[in-house]
Amino acid sequence: MQVTLIQAPLIWENPKSNRNYFEVRIKSITENVDLIVLPEMFTSGFTMNPEHVAETMDGKTVTWLKVLAKARNCAITGSLVIAENGNLYNRLVFVFPSGAIQFYDKRHLFTLAGEDKVYTSGDQKIVVDYLGWKICPLICYDLRFPAFSRNSDDYDLLIYVASWPKIRTNAWDALLKARAIENMCYAIGVNRIGTDANGYEYIGHSQAVDFLGNYVLEPEESEGFFTVELDQEKMLETRQKLGFLNDRDFFEIKNS
Repeated sequence: MQVTLIQAPLIWENPKSNRNYFEVRIKSITENVDLIVLPEMFTSGFTMNPEHVAETMDGKTVTWLKVLAKARNCAITGSLVIAENGNLYNRLVFVFPSGAIQFYDKRHLFTLAGEDKVYTSGDQKIVVDYLGWKICPLICYDLRFPAFSRNSDDYDLLIYVASWPKIRTNAWDALLKARAIENMCYAIGVNRIGTDANGYEYIGHSQAVDFLGNYVLEPEESEGFFTVELDQEKMLETRQKLGFLNDRDFFEIKNS
């Protein structure tokens, strides 16, 4: 599977400008890719002012994603602020080329920034079936919680979309490798770059790690898009040879 990671300097709380930015980048990808991954809150940056940017699932951004996915004949995923039934969510949408959608609401809200005071937590992870791959998409702070992301579903690929600041980059790099190794899967992390309105700096380090902890794409710090090829057959052969997942523990995640 061909996956493109887009690392971008997001424009603060400006969905229209961010959509325009990503549309130009997506249309400039010359490869025939299967999946495009955007950062966390790609229309706004990691804002605690959702009233400025919140949309619905019938709003401009989701409609725009559907049009782009169909035109490119590939899936597109990333998270944005969604208002639904009186609640606000940091919601990852996975848009198929057909226009169908699956979504995941961020489970672990970042209490250090007060995300839990503004947004509603999701209560379950999802596994997306796409082109014969089982994909588990998660969001930023979820990376720190291995029990939640544990590969009890035999997924092939973990995706983390993020707004992960420069000051904790070492943790980002280490945890992405750990999640790939312990779950015997590919792990992709897509982060933003630049500085947000709160003065936090981001240096990206978007990357792809294989099931043994080797880089398929080493951490990138520059603006741009980066395409990787993932080999499912090689991954499955390695799983069968080593058998580590046969000895895994299973966890029941209880809602608090």
